[in-house]
Amino acid sequence: MNNISRSLLALLCAGVFGSQAHAVDLIAIGQLPGTASDLSGLTGNLESGVAANLLGGLGSGLAWAGGNTFLALPDRGPNANPWNSALDDTTTYIPRFHTLSLVLTPATGGTLPYTLTATVTGTTLLYSTQPLVYGAAVPAQNGAGRYYFSGRSDNFDGGQNSAYPFNGRLDPEAIRVSRTGKTVFVSDEYGPYVYQFDRATGARGRVFTLPANLAIAQQYAQGASEISNNTSSGRVTNKGMEGLAITPDGKTLFGFMQSPLAQDGGDGGRANRIIAIDVASGAVKQYAYDNYISDTAKAYNSSEILALNSHEFLVLERDGKGLGDDSSATVKRLYKVDLAGAQDVSNLSGEAALLAKAPTKSLFLDIRAKLNAAGVTDANIPAKLEGIAFGADIVVNGVTKHTLFVANDNDFLPTSPKGKTNPNQWFVFTFTDADLGGSEFVNQTIAN
Repeated sequence: MNNISRSLLALLCAGVFGSQAHAVDLIAIGQLPGTASDLSGLTGNLESGVAANLLGGLGSGLAWAGGNTFLALPDRGPNANPWNSALDDTTTYIPRFHTLSLVLTPATGGTLPYTLTATVTGTTLLYSTQPLVYGAAVPAQNGAGRYYFSGRSDNFDGGQNSAYPFNGRLDPEAIRVSRTGKTVFVSDEYGPYVYQFDRATGARGRVFTLPANLAIAQQYAQGASEISNNTSSGRVTNKGMEGLAITPDGKTLFGFMQSPLAQDGGDGGRANRIIAIDVASGAVKQYAYDNYISDTAKAYNSSEILALNSHEFLVLERDGKGLGDDSSATVKRLYKVDLAGAQDVSNLSGEAALLAKAPTKSLFLDIRAKLNAAGVTDANIPAKLEGIAFGADIVVNGVTKHTLFVANDNDFLPTSPKGKTNPNQWFVFTFTDADLGGSEFVNQTIAN
């Protein structure tokens, strides 16, 4: 095949001529009730009256750990139940991740070819072996050499900027498993931070030093106050490092900010940043990403990033509409972006400067359209699809296909404001190499 033929084939696969050529299929939907309890062993209620062991919000982050095993990450915990507006209703919920078994089996009925059975097999609480700074409430579970992180927004040192690693507050949003399988990497919105934790115990190990331009100078327990007092630089409150990818070789992490930094246009702007971190050295580079979608004429916040190979990624862009807030979903999409040859924008600032360096992106999967085609209405598509992970390959009708799992964050709300059931859900898609428009897919190998 000559170069012209290859180029034409790539364009056709990418969907440049006419509609998309993708054959990505939805094969299964699984769920766990929002009223279930986790395996943390915690008892009693949080300040808001919500059970300390409520199994909710599982989809803020999702990572494959080999076979049928996945790690699911809640965020800072329940804060939708009013109890203290000065703290944005955050509580002493201890950040944690859950180990799940997500098993696909051929369906014996229904409209989808597979059934997904979800089981929680473990819950791991996250802590520091060194003392942390807390506000008015210290986790009761603390002990010598065990200082638990907390979702409460007042757990910080006011004399430091938001990157101070001994702040007790942690709002984890993404998780990935190291190549050895023994540790996990977690990114957060409060700092933003990227921490490495022991997978078995939950003890924090390494702290990655992130660029100073991501942090804010003035920290507040109330989000509105933090936003109004940090207008010139740093991450937007509650929109820090929302996504995290790890390359298949385990050597590089890619953190994804949820919205542009204040100096780049802030929330609602187009010029977002992807932060590349060399795991061995800690060296950091920054890349621009344009989160504008032309057919809706709007920029959307970025929820997750997942590595196809060492330089190409799937990114999740979405609105906040759908099941959970009693509205209708409009935008839930995965785009493909290639950072090969992209320029480091660490020393650049401002929307125009960043957009000039942003690589192009192409639509890989319209999640909403696929769910609609399977009979899931816009009102029943979860508002917060946030976690994505590849899983093990499966054989469908004699063809080997890759699997992609998409998870929702139900905000610890078992029912919507209008009383609709709001479970934790996983949507499983299959795809082949031919669906990637010429990109190479390399799944991560994790040691057992």
